Amino acid sequence: MSVLVLVLAVGAACCLGVGFVLQQNAASHAPLGDFLSPRLLLDLVKVPRWLGGIGFMAVGMVLGAVALAHGEVSLVEPLLATNLLFALVLSRRQTRQPLGRQGWGGLLLLAGGVTAFIVAGQPRGGDAISDPVRHWLIVGVMVGLALLLTAYAKRTRLSSGPALGVAAGLLYGVQDAFTRVSGQRFSDGGWVALATGWQVYAVVALGITGLVLVQSAFETAPLRMSLPALTAAQPLAGIVCGVGFLGDRLRADTGALTWEAAGLAGIVAGVVLLGLHPAMPNGVALKERLRDLQPR
Repeated sequence: MSVLVLVLAVGAACCLGVGFVLQQNAASHAPLGDFLSPRLLLDLVKVPRWLGGIGFMAVGMVLGAVALAHGEVSLVEPLLATNLLFALVLSRRQTRQPLGRQGWGGLLLLAGGVTAFIVAGQPRGGDAISDPVRHWLIVGVMVGLALLLTAYAKRTRLSSGPALGVAAGLLYGVQDAFTRVSGQRFSDGGWVALATGWQVYAVVALGITGLVLVQSAFETAPLRMSLPALTAAQPLAGIVCGVGFLGDRLRADTGALTWEAAGLAGIVAGVVLLGLHPAMPNGVALKERLRDLQPR
């Protein structure tokens, strides 16, 4: 594994984790009428804390894009999942909650899962698969699931945080795959090749859509309900895209597959434990906000 990719991916995770906490602190007070609407971004852009969170997120996305340009999606995505560790560190400073068994257990599961997956799978690059049917089938399934989850969230706003988190994570996983393709086009042909490819525009569209979903999740659910779903779904979607059509290769013998599956399970379990930790801020409960809006 390249040290450069490791440093870039962990740096991106740090910026993303801090950015998510700052964004949720601001979005939890946004008007409920802007739920799942681009107007939500227009309201939040007036909040300095949210702008700071977006700044950290932007830096994290740039670092992540550079890491994807030098490493495989199947390698970078598990490292990006460690953003929850940095989110927990910042949240602990705000809530002054000790880690306890749950925090240390989640930390060990997440770190151990990332290590087990990378060591066992030994992700390496290969030739991208040119079959357009396979390509669009994988992307279509990811985007389709995101649309279904968003539709569900729109109907059940009180429990929409995890659903929107998963939906945004799926879109961000696909975005990371297209980011890698865009980086390869730029390396091969410069700005002209980048601008004439549709992938870079898909990256922008997925990024804006994912941002609306994430802010809506932060608006209607505490960080402990929304961020774990996002953090767990993104690497899984990215790895599927990487192996499915970008040509990423993992070891496929029985022992390696067993450890890879165990590593992914550890990542998801660690994310859930850390996300549900008492140190994660509750935000403003949606039920209380709805009750306050009722006429007296």
